[in-house]
Order: sequence, then structure tokens, then C-alpha cells
Amino acid sequence: MSEQDHPVVSVRDLSKHYPLRSWWGGKSAVFRAVEGVSFDIRPGETLGLVGESGSGKSTIGRAVTMLNPPTSGTIAFEGTDLAKLSAGAMRKMRARIQTVFQDPYAALNPRMSAGEYVAEAFRLHRRDMRGPERREAVAALFQRVGLDPRFMGRYPHQFSGGQRQRICIARAIALKPSFIVADEPIAALDVSIQAQVVNLLQDLQDEMGLSYLFISHDLRMVRYLCHRVAVLWRGRIVELAEADALYDDPRHPYTRRLLAAVPVPHPAEERARLAARDLAGHDQPPDGPLTEVAPGHWVAMPELRHA
Repeated sequence: MSEQDHPVVSVRDLSKHYPLRSWWGGKSAVFRAVEGVSFDIRPGETLGLVGESGSGKSTIGRAVTMLNPPTSGTIAFEGTDLAKLSAGAMRKMRARIQTVFQDPYAALNPRMSAGEYVAEAFRLHRRDMRGPERREAVAALFQRVGLDPRFMGRYPHQFSGGQRQRICIARAIALKPSFIVADEPIAALDVSIQAQVVNLLQDLQDEMGLSYLFISHDLRMVRYLCHRVAVLWRGRIVELAEADALYDDPRHPYTRRLLAAVPVPHPAEERARLAARDLAGHDQPPDGPLTEVAPGHWVAMPELRHA
């Protein structure tokens, strides 16, 4: 088996539960935010994770990076089970696993200049680097993400939203990771800037061989960027397929309803979209097992349980 055949990330039966406290002394309950999620991400691949708000997308992203460890299930990164690592070993592993968050202003430290924020990655993981070498490396990263190195001394409030996200991306790629979770990285940006940031992510992927878990509610951008797409509903994956196959031939009722909700500019197409949404069967429970209905196209539907 070639190295390309081995997934960078392999998730199996991931679940994340949160206890619900009873205020009246009754029996405590559990909120099942994510239940039984499994997927692989290949080298150089972008897996899109889509679903409505509250479906568990960001919960999966934080669990996969062990920022919020799962209740059960396994997460293997380059063949290593992350749950079995010590705190020190996990700290070293984070050089290879990075996250780009939705709100770049919240991710940045207002007391640190942009250059200091990016250089912190080297201070934590490359203590052998001297000050001049760090400054040179940070300047190169600024140039790589489309920022003028002269801005290294500026603070977060002195940048636009798109520039702040570029700073966060520079920090994420500083240690040459192989896997990045991009959690709604363009949601807080102006439409005119979103395509620029997505193109930057694509360029970095081509240059560095990065693998992405791209979490988004922007279904058009997901199709443009992602190789495969997983549809999440109520904490479960209900459809997983190559991007074109999923968009051209959605099989699960929820996927059809999700795609039908995408606004279109033409009035006739809009009426057809609304009609499709109404007929999408949105009460279908997401409790069927994932079944391969076509090569590489997996669907969870109750009627396929015994197929």
C-alpha cells in the first residue's frame, strides 16, 4: 500500500456527549452532540463538512484536534491514536495539526503584534531558532499569505478582517503541518474577500500537500474547494460522497433539502428550489447506517438498513 493510500486522519465512531444538569433533582440527561461519526481524510484532500447550525460540525472539528476530546471513538493522525498520547506528546503533535477559526479577531491576541503572534509558534516549538532567524521566517510567512512584512509590528485592530485571517493562516502553516481544520474560515469575511482566502488555502494545499477538514455552511464554496463532502444532521453523517456526485445526485432527503435552500438569482429556478425544499421529506430520521449506494457514495437511510 502506497503512502498516498494511508489516510492522514482516520476517525471511527466518534461521539461527543454533554451532561444536562437537572435543576429539580430528577434524573440527569445527556445531550448527544455527535454520535457515531466515521470518516477518513487522505493526503492532499479537502473533506467538506456541512450541515445546519447546531448539527455538530464545530464539535467534530474541536474533537478531531483534541481541543475538546471526544466521549468515545478513535482519532488516528498519521497512524497514531491521539487519545493515547501523553500531554507532552500531544503538545509536540500539535505542530502537525493546526486550526483556523471562524473569527480571526477573537483568535488573535490584542496585546501582541501580528509578527509576535506568528512568531509564537516558533518560540513554542522551535526553541533552537534565534531572534533574527525567527523574524526572517515570520517575514517570509507574511509574504506567503499576501501581507506586507512591514505590517509585522501592527496590532490586530489595525488590520481588516481578511488581513487578520491571513495572519491566522500564517500562524497555522508556520510549523509546516500536514492537517488543518478550517472551521468556518470565511464566514466572518466580506464576500469580496472570501474567494481570495479560499484561493490562498488552495495554493497552500498544492504547495505543502496539506489536508483540510473544511467546515462551512456556504455550500457553493464547499463545492468549489472540497474533493469530498460529508453532510451532518443532528450529530450524524447522513451522506458522504465526492463533491460533484453529492451535488449532482443527492440521495438523502436532508441533503436534498439542504441543497434546495441555497439561494439562486433566477426567479424560475427559485420557485423550483422552494418546491424541492417542501418535498424533501425533512422529517426523515437520521438513524440508518451508512450504506454504499454507488462507488464512494455513502448514504444513511432507514430503508437501506437491510440492503
